[in-house]
Amino acid sequence: MSQTATQNQRLSTADSLLDVELRKVFKIFHGETAVCGIDLAVQRGEFFSILGPSGCGKTTTLRLIAGFEMPSAGEVLICQQSMINTPAYRRPVNTVFQSYALFNHLTVQENIAFGLRIKKCRRGEIRLRVQEALRLVKMEAYAGRYPSQLSGGQQQRVALARALVNRPAVVLLDEPLAALDFKLRKEMQVELSNLQRQLGVTFIMVTHDQEEALSLSDRIAVMNEGRIEQIGSPTEIYERPQTPFVADFIGDTNLLKGRVATVDSTLLQVETETGLQVAASPGELEAKGVALPVMVSVRPEKIQISPYSPNAQANCFEGRLKHVMYLGTHVQCLVELQSGDRLTILQPNNSSLPAYDSTVYVYWAASDCLVLAA
Repeated sequence: MSQTATQNQRLSTADSLLDVELRKVFKIFHGETAVCGIDLAVQRGEFFSILGPSGCGKTTTLRLIAGFEMPSAGEVLICQQSMINTPAYRRPVNTVFQSYALFNHLTVQENIAFGLRIKKCRRGEIRLRVQEALRLVKMEAYAGRYPSQLSGGQQQRVALARALVNRPAVVLLDEPLAALDFKLRKEMQVELSNLQRQLGVTFIMVTHDQEEALSLSDRIAVMNEGRIEQIGSPTEIYERPQTPFVADFIGDTNLLKGRVATVDSTLLQVETETGLQVAASPGELEAKGVALPVMVSVRPEKIQISPYSPNAQANCFEGRLKHVMYLGTHVQCLVELQSGDRLTILQPNNSSLPAYDSTVYVYWAASDCLVLAA
C-alpha cells in the first residue's frame, strides 16, 4: 500500500470515530453574532465540555447541535451525517436541561417512557428499557413517584435516564448540575462521570464552572465572545493556556503585562510595565525576538512567600502582606509589591504566616512562568 493510501485510510478511520462535527459554524441573531465560525470535532465515547462565561455562545452551540437552532452558515454533522435539514426530533441526540423539564403529572417511569411511547415502541420493549434506565441511575425504588416527591438530585437522575433510554449517539447536557447545592453537585459529578464511562456514550456538556469541566472532561473547548479560544485536555488547558483569556478564566492566575527584553535558548526576560524583571522559560516565543508585547501568567499556587529574603536568583520581589483569607485546606494571601503590582498567593494551611502589613518576599521558578503573546 502506498504512503498516500495509508494516510487516507488513517484519516478515514479517524473521521469514522467522530460523533459530532461543526464546520465553520456561524449563528447570527438580529444582526448580533452569537457563534462566529467555530470548528469542533468530538470523538466517539468522549466526555467533551464547552466552557465559558455567560454570553460567550456556549449554549447556542449546544442548541445548534441539538437542532433547536439552525446555523446561519456552516455545517453540523452527527455520526458523519449532515444535520442541516434534520429537525431536532429526528437527530440521534437527547438533551438534559438545567431545569430537568420533567412532566409533573407523570410518574418517574412514565417520564422515562415518554419518548419511547412517542416512537411507538412495543409495550414489552418499553418496560424493559425503562427498567434498565432506572437501574443505571439507581432510581428503581422511585419508579412510581412524581417529580414533586423527589429531591433535586433525584430529578436530575430521572432527566438523565429519560435521555439515555432512547439510546442516543450523543447526550447533550446544558448546565446539568447548576441547580444543585455544592455537596450534591460533587456527588453527582462522580456519578455522571462513572455513568458516562460505563456506557461509553458521547457526552457534550455546557458549563461555566471551571472546576466541573476540569474534573469531568476528556477535552474542553473554552469559548469567548462566540469564538473558541482553545481546545485541549484539562491538563493542557490549565498548565499550557494559549491566550491570556484562557489563563485568566481557567482557575486563578496573576497576569503581568510587559515586553520581552532578552531571549535565548534557556531563558526569556520580560520587563513589566511597572519595571519588574521577570525570568521565564522561552517556549514558543524564543524565535519571535525582543520587544514583543506579552502577558506573564503565574498561578497562585506556584508562588512562595517568606518573611525573610530567600536565596533566589530570579523572580524574587519584596512587598507587604495586605490580606489573608482562610480557605480551610489552603490560605490565600494578597501581597502588594514595591512596584505597586498585587499578587495572589495560595499556600497550604500547614505553616504560620507573617503578620498583616509586614514585609514579605515572594518568589517563583522561571519554569513556573507562562509567557503569552498579548
